[in-house]
Amino acid sequence: MSDQKRVLSCIQPTGNLHLGNYFGAVKNWVDLQSSYQCFYGIVDYHAMTMPYNTKKLRNQSWDLIVDLVSVGIKPENLFVQSLIPEHAELGWIFNCFASVGRVSNMTQYKDKSQTVSEKAKDTFISVGLFDYPVLQAADILIYKADFVPVGDDQDQHLELTREIADRFNFNVGKDYFVLPKTLHTKTPRIKSPADPERKMSKSAGEKHVIGVFAEEARIRKQIKSAVTDVGIQTDGQMSLGVENLFELMRAAGSEDFDGLMSDYEAGTLKYSALKDATADTLVKLTTGFIEKKAEILENKKELKYKIKQSSAEIRKVAQETLLEVKDLVGLMNVKF
Repeated sequence: MSDQKRVLSCIQPTGNLHLGNYFGAVKNWVDLQSSYQCFYGIVDYHAMTMPYNTKKLRNQSWDLIVDLVSVGIKPENLFVQSLIPEHAELGWIFNCFASVGRVSNMTQYKDKSQTVSEKAKDTFISVGLFDYPVLQAADILIYKADFVPVGDDQDQHLELTREIADRFNFNVGKDYFVLPKTLHTKTPRIKSPADPERKMSKSAGEKHVIGVFAEEARIRKQIKSAVTDVGIQTDGQMSLGVENLFELMRAAGSEDFDGLMSDYEAGTLKYSALKDATADTLVKLTTGFIEKKAEILENKKELKYKIKQSSAEIRKVAQETLLEVKDLVGLMNVKF
């Protein structure tokens, strides 16, 4: 394995990538590959914590892998969580080093359990939903990650991970786990083109997301109909809708950004020109992704083989960690 600092980040297989996912996280993953040893996980165990279709989960995982490789993630950096059972075993061990009170105060558990109660036909909420931050801690610590790129909404989870690692180290009398650090990078907050007062999200509906692999006609239609004047500030600040279009252009590396911003500052900007330039930029970006995806799908078996191999190789790190952990906490292991 590499001597580079190690980065760990994961994503749930809950649907196709959209530009909010890409600009908010995945593009950063792609960029980090040049400077760090990167492990990127498809966390299908986590996808089970909310109501899901058992017949679709496996296909969703493979579809997401295809999407990630199509936008620039290297196959050798990817693993599938369920192919590495050591995650779940370490998660159980960490349950014994995690406080019930601390886990019950996790904001995302409260939010997601409320969502389940509102949408489900019954009020069933799985223990997995309550406990998944502990498994998330195992996902990170099993690879002894130096850095975890996180958004603001994930800071609480990394704090819990560090607390579990600290408690573990104290109880076994050894500084075994290095406490992972957050890796905050500037990531754009992409909003819905139909309602720029809310973030781009699949749960909001189709009109609120722009797919990374969407057809050109659909992208142009969504941008053309994008809301511009909502949220205009009384002090003359840019409206949320216009700001979102500029943010999309900036994130996609538009060559027209500076000129159109100058027009805005001069009070001569035409929304039609802004929308045309935004659509052109996004189409240029996504066309490359679509072409790469088509190449991959022509030989999907090869990619599946690579991911199984990369998961097996990355699993060696997890196996070594778990053996050492079991020894430290007094459990039997294959070396006894």
